[in-house]
Amino acid sequence: MGNTQIRFEEISQVALVVEDLKKTIERYWKILGIGPWKIYDCVPPRLKEMIVYGKPTPYSMMFAETRLGQVILEVIEPTEGPSIYKEFLEERGEGLHHIACYKVPDVEKALDDFREMKIGVLQSGKFYDDEFYYLDTEKIFGVILEMVKEGKIPPIPDAIYPEEHPQTE
Repeated sequence: MGNTQIRFEEISQVALVVEDLKKTIERYWKILGIGPWKIYDCVPPRLKEMIVYGKPTPYSMMFAETRLGQVILEVIEPTEGPSIYKEFLEERGEGLHHIACYKVPDVEKALDDFREMKIGVLQSGKFYDDEFYYLDTEKIFGVILEMVKEGKIPPIPDAIYPEEHPQTE
């Protein structure tokens, strides 16, 4: 590997892949008090330009997120089509899937730098206008890295859990 250094200013998110999103966030809320959770249904046309292993591949998922200090905890449930989330569940079961950085100054340059180091993109797409890229870094770091070009999740989720809890930032 060369001397290229890609600067991740912070870890913005830690993400788990699970079989049942609703049961998982309910456990986090009831046992650890983690929440409230914003829930999003990622389906076309919100989710677009999906690429898996370099090929256009339609898929969908649900995700829920909540903030823990400066870090977002995300829970993902794959719903339709092939994806690295579904592959992860089939091969390993539930667990830590990736960590993300939302403040990469120049995503295109970072992607070029990763390619130069022979680190490819496993999966990418757009959720609304935010571009996301999952990098093949598991052998290097023990976890997949995700870069997000904008990192602005839409302000209005599809649901909140628990329902009676007021929406948070």
